[in-house]
Parts: sequence; C-alpha cells; structure tokens
Amino acid sequence: MKEYGESSYRRFLRGEKDALEALVTTYSDELVRFAFGYVKSEAAAEDVVSDVFATLFMKGKRFSEEDQLRAFLYKMTRNRAVDYLRRHGRELPLENVEATLTAPDAEGRLLNKERDETLHHCLARLPKQYREVLELTWFEEFTNEQVAAILGKRPKQIYNLRARAKETLKNMLEQEGITREDLS
Repeated sequence: MKEYGESSYRRFLRGEKDALEALVTTYSDELVRFAFGYVKSEAAAEDVVSDVFATLFMKGKRFSEEDQLRAFLYKMTRNRAVDYLRRHGRELPLENVEATLTAPDAEGRLLNKERDETLHHCLARLPKQYREVLELTWFEEFTNEQVAAILGKRPKQIYNLRARAKETLKNMLEQEGITREDLS
C-alpha cells in the first residue's frame, strides 16, 4: 500500500482540497495501466479511471484497513472497464509503426516488440479469470488475499487460478516458439 495515498485519502475525507490532487497523482498511472488491459485504448482507460475517482470522491467511502483503498480502487476500475466494454465494445488502437522502425536499434526493438506483442496476445487469449489473476499478482503485485477481495473469490481459489493460468500461458508461449530464456 502506498502510505502517501492512504494519508491523502484521510486528508480528503477531512475536507483538505489539495489531498484530492495528491490521491489522483498517486494512483492514476497504475489504474490507467490496469484499465488499459481491458479496454485496449489509453483514452478510454483514462476515462474509466476518471470515472472511478469521480465516483469514489462523490461517495466518500471510508476504509478501516490500510490496503482497502487500493484494492477498492482496482475493483472499481475493473468494474468500470467491464461496463465500458459493454457500452462500447472492443476497439483496438493503431500503433505508430513508422516511429518503431526508424528508431535507433530498430531491429532489436522490433524483435522485442514482436516478443512483447506475442506475450500480450497470449495473455489476452487466456480465459478472463486467468488473465485477471496474473495481471493483479504479477503486474500490480497484489497478494492472494487482496486479489481474492478484488475478484470476490477465496484466496485458495486465487492460488489455484494462478497456477493454472501460469501453466496455460507457458504452453501457449511454447506453441508460439517463445521459451523462458526469451522472456529474460
């Protein structure tokens, strides 16, 4: 838990206006990355996160434990991203290929980009529950208990889902010709 975010939230609840900006600054980047995993558009992810903060600040919910705020923000972000997809469907953004090809060390970057795209493609092909568990544990570094709270499951279920997800992803990557050494 980011202690600064928790104290900023407490200050916001007491009516300190500068705390709102500090709280958004503390959490917005990681929440936008998380939302992007669902909506596949940076602008849409930013809209989702703006909606999350607006809802949070309008309701002024209080938390008794230190990690509850961050977990609550992720759960709200997930729910808002799913709502966004229901309303707008999946829209895949186009990337600037020319900038990638003309950059210094373009060949190495292109190979890394292809490997990363294959990894992201395999992650996207995973069943939804597997993908969510891996994203929350690997990229956002939540514990099993925190992921369980976010997804509404028991910690043992999260442990089992993560093990199955890792095995499934490993098999998918091997089918694509990517080994563990390629990812290092």
